[in-house]
Amino acid sequence: MDARPSDLVAVGRVVKPHGLRGEVVVALLTDFPDRFRPGLAVALRDASGALRPARIAGLRTHQGRLLVRFDGIDSPEAAEALRDVDVCALPGDVPERPEGFVFHHEVEGCAAVDRAGTPLGTVRDLVEVAGRPLLRLDTPLGEREVPFTHPLVVDVDLGRKRIVLDPPPGLLD
Repeated sequence: MDARPSDLVAVGRVVKPHGLRGEVVVALLTDFPDRFRPGLAVALRDASGALRPARIAGLRTHQGRLLVRFDGIDSPEAAEALRDVDVCALPGDVPERPEGFVFHHEVEGCAAVDRAGTPLGTVRDLVEVAGRPLLRLDTPLGEREVPFTHPLVVDVDLGRKRIVLDPPPGLLD
């Protein structure tokens, strides 16, 4: 596997083993759950960052949870060894996205500026709070959160790593 652990994006996390045939419960960390399909090559990343190639052998839902079986994992003991492992998409495995959609990792490190181009801070990350996306900015006054929605977000230029904001007075104070 040519990818570095830090270059991979986690799209799921193994929660626990399920049953006697090596299935695991996977918590989804993606807005595109249909990317999980039999035959898909993925990388498994453990807490130390070590990578292991894997292929999805099968999947199904059970009581609202995604159950995944990987090639070569066919016992509860082998499945237990995957507990808390990230399931990562390989480079190039990028789903088609809706107009205006950005991945969380794409905005990290973007410069936040106002309409006049005045620097406001740097995007630390994009998080979901109560089902709503928030940009976390590192500003001269400390960390601030800005709703990631129009009309506050005027433009997102991933090529230039720049996000134009139109914050109301007091939002970044």
